[in-house]
Amino acid sequence: MDKVIIKDLIARGIIGVNDWERKKPQEILINLELYGDLTKVGKTDQVQDSLNYRTIAKEALRIAETAERFTVEALAADIADACMSFEGLKKAVVRIEKPGAVRFSESVGVEIERHK
Repeated sequence: MDKVIIKDLIARGIIGVNDWERKKPQEILINLELYGDLTKVGKTDQVQDSLNYRTIAKEALRIAETAERFTVEALAADIADACMSFEGLKKAVVRIEKPGAVRFSESVGVEIERHK
């Protein structure tokens, strides 16, 4: 299976359980691995034959910036479900991170996988 990678997509949204996290948008780091068959686009060189990673990235950003979830797990599930609705996508790996969420760490996050 072939893979499209969207790396280090940065959104700003409400996420977290603390009162202060519910008031001010925070940086949310999104990484996506999108699996499908890219054989046809490799031959035709026509964008309509590929996974539309621009549209998928825009949808991931929209969700992250509007969902106002308490957990990164729920946000990752929302984004994974949205990814799986795109035609041609067979598997999605979604990693969501909150930079600086835990003292002395670069970030804290979760990675989930969904399959058709």
